[in-house]
Amino acid sequence: MSFHALIPLRGGSKSIPFKNIKCIAGKPLFAWSAEAALASGIFDRVVVSTDCSEIATQVERYFGEQVMVVRRPSELATDTASSECVMRHYLDKNSAVEKIALVQATNPFVTAEDFRNAREKFKGEGSDSLLSVSVCKRFFWSFSGKAENYDPADRPRRQDFSGNLIENGAFYFTSRKSFDLSGHRLGGKISYHTMPEWTSYEIDEPSDWTIVESLLCQHKTIPALKNIRALLVDVDGTLTDGGMYYSSEGEMLKKFNTKDAHGMKLLEKEGFIICVITAESSPSVDSRIKKLGFENYFKGIKDKLPVVKKFASEKSLQLSEIAYIGDDLGDAEVMKSVGFSACPLNGEEVILNLAHYVTKRAGGDGAVREVCDLILKSKKQDS
Repeated sequence: MSFHALIPLRGGSKSIPFKNIKCIAGKPLFAWSAEAALASGIFDRVVVSTDCSEIATQVERYFGEQVMVVRRPSELATDTASSECVMRHYLDKNSAVEKIALVQATNPFVTAEDFRNAREKFKGEGSDSLLSVSVCKRFFWSFSGKAENYDPADRPRRQDFSGNLIENGAFYFTSRKSFDLSGHRLGGKISYHTMPEWTSYEIDEPSDWTIVESLLCQHKTIPALKNIRALLVDVDGTLTDGGMYYSSEGEMLKKFNTKDAHGMKLLEKEGFIICVITAESSPSVDSRIKKLGFENYFKGIKDKLPVVKKFASEKSLQLSEIAYIGDDLGDAEVMKSVGFSACPLNGEEVILNLAHYVTKRAGGDGAVREVCDLILKSKKQDS
């Protein structure tokens, strides 16, 4: 039974231009829901439908052949075009699809487990369609001035109030048969999958972006840091801007950022192990590391993963307890192996796609400090 996930990404957002490819909490907005759909393993194909060449390029760069990009005509990407029109366009061109999931990138909170659990409910209840919902414990009033979901004369405490279910817009499952009959994403026997209350936020306005990014950091990015005990940092393009500066005598110089150094010292003070590892052998770097007093310093390391594994063993660390910041191809294998990986905003494309978190700052401009602050915030929330 062919089951496809369809993610509409149009390029014409006016309130937040190109919001679907804008970076939020360390990765492009579209990546959060697409990654969850892929990781769930329940879909035969994950598809992005777009009218925009730039969006198509970004998705293809990020996911390669894992996600199929289909182009839709501009008339299906206007402010008034419905998601049902996009679904119809895709289904008409893919007759083998029996069930379709409409997945909306504007709610990036969905997880692989959400998709799997919803699929089980969809099958188990013999449903024609399903929607994701959140619990809302708010008191609703009609425009006519009447309470709709509680008795004002017997106002319940919030902890005793069951509330209501609201669509959170994360995803909808629909059988082709139901869609053909009704022309809508929801028809026939409808089931629902409940997600946490905080997933009710969707991104429509700039103010929503701030709220959603904060929640993503709190519930998705920061939890991944809770087991971290050590921070390993590459040098060129990470602790530095990647530039090479030469004096009149031919001496090579490098520019470091004091904010990065302060961030690492703060982590060290909190008991985290700090390690600097670089493929280069530079007197400038030697001098900087010596001044900072970091004992764990490995230079001239072209193949970093064996050194990182040995370091972890000597420090009684699991690789899952290590956070790593890198920016170039030589960092890839380490980033695939550790518990948390980050890349500066201007890192190489392959590394940007590997990273759990992409910083808002460039290498040598506070990128490392940004990650240090995330780790410290995680420790504070855990205490």
